[in-house]
Amino acid sequence: MLYQLYEMQRSLMEPFADMAHAAAKAYSNPLSLLGQNPFSQRISASYDLMHRLGKDYVKPEFGIRTTEVNGVDVAIHERVELDKPFCELRRFKRFTDDSATLQKIKNQPAVLIVAPLSGHYATLLRDTVKALLKDHKVYITDWKNARLVPVKDGEFHLDDYVNYVQEFIRHLQGKYVNCHVMSVCQPTVPVLAAVSLMASRGETTPISMTMMGGPIDARKSPTAVNNLAMNKSHSWFENNVIYRVPPKFPGSGRRVYPGFLQHTGFVAMNPDHHAKSHYDYFKDLIKGDDASTEAHRKFYDEYNAVLDMDANYYLQTIKVVFQDFSLVNGTWDVINPDGVVERVKPADISTTALLSVEGELDDISGSGQTRAVHDICSGVPKSKQKHFEAQGAGHYGIFSGRRWRDMVYPQVKAFIAEHHQNALQEYEKTHAG
Repeated sequence: MLYQLYEMQRSLMEPFADMAHAAAKAYSNPLSLLGQNPFSQRISASYDLMHRLGKDYVKPEFGIRTTEVNGVDVAIHERVELDKPFCELRRFKRFTDDSATLQKIKNQPAVLIVAPLSGHYATLLRDTVKALLKDHKVYITDWKNARLVPVKDGEFHLDDYVNYVQEFIRHLQGKYVNCHVMSVCQPTVPVLAAVSLMASRGETTPISMTMMGGPIDARKSPTAVNNLAMNKSHSWFENNVIYRVPPKFPGSGRRVYPGFLQHTGFVAMNPDHHAKSHYDYFKDLIKGDDASTEAHRKFYDEYNAVLDMDANYYLQTIKVVFQDFSLVNGTWDVINPDGVVERVKPADISTTALLSVEGELDDISGSGQTRAVHDICSGVPKSKQKHFEAQGAGHYGIFSGRRWRDMVYPQVKAFIAEHHQNALQEYEKTHAG
């Protein structure tokens, strides 16, 4: 019922938001009569803010058209390589007619970025993708909004997430012999499970895994996010945050954790900051500070765009990761696509290099939660393990913005390059002659 009420309220607000947008344009146009008003800039700013507070935010695009490789501008063609009911494997294919650059591109490592399925779209990792594209072939998991997935396509569980990741890894291995995997925040847990299961079966595992700001062991330095998940019962979550998608959407009837509830939770974590940010935006509009207002719009276009998550996936994640701590306790069983139950054993990983990254000021995944991956991956040689803490970086700073580009990415790039080269040498030795 709450979902239906929210959609009703949003539908009622939509025409007013559109009117506010039109009014903001009219008052900001110096050639219109309204724009001649001495208070036109202030009135325009008020309407603009009203529009942004009331509008419906849609999924943003990655919008990456070019990148630079070796000082040469290279065109980017974004395309879907695999289309699953709940996820698209998206590739950023690079094109150039410069022969030297083309040869360099061909020899660069392939990286699968596993994006979070925790409220926002994969475009939140736009900065991550842009940096990696200079030195790597880049793929990303682009998770779909569950309210757009018809009920006939079935449910989505955490087990399905793990199985998707394995399928995507095998896809890249089929194209490039092997690949590297990077997971940011929530997917560190299912990615580790996916690689563990592949290792237990004797399959080839990725050359390296980069784990960034994720709840491998949420018991360490628990944050406000962790405490909510730990202190509420499973039935509380099922009764209070799970609703059915209204009839107007393709996924009508599907049980989901709605995006609007998640967004409310995001804002409630730091309401003063968001209120100040919007007030500063209002003042920048009056001053005509185009750079600051555009930066605000870009951030909130991304931040306010949220998706629904299938209820089964969300509830299972709460239980496995934040209540039973099944990964670190060695009690996590995953059902594979053939219906066979398999135990997740991270200690079986032996050939995949392991890099963990944490932000000093991370208030989402506390200190030590990601680093704990080294304790449970006891089969990985110490020579293939590394931990990096980004000083002064919060959660978003480890994968986006200046600290990501200047501090974290050089570490990631060097780690991948080192172990990629080692893997190539090993491959050449075993296939010599």
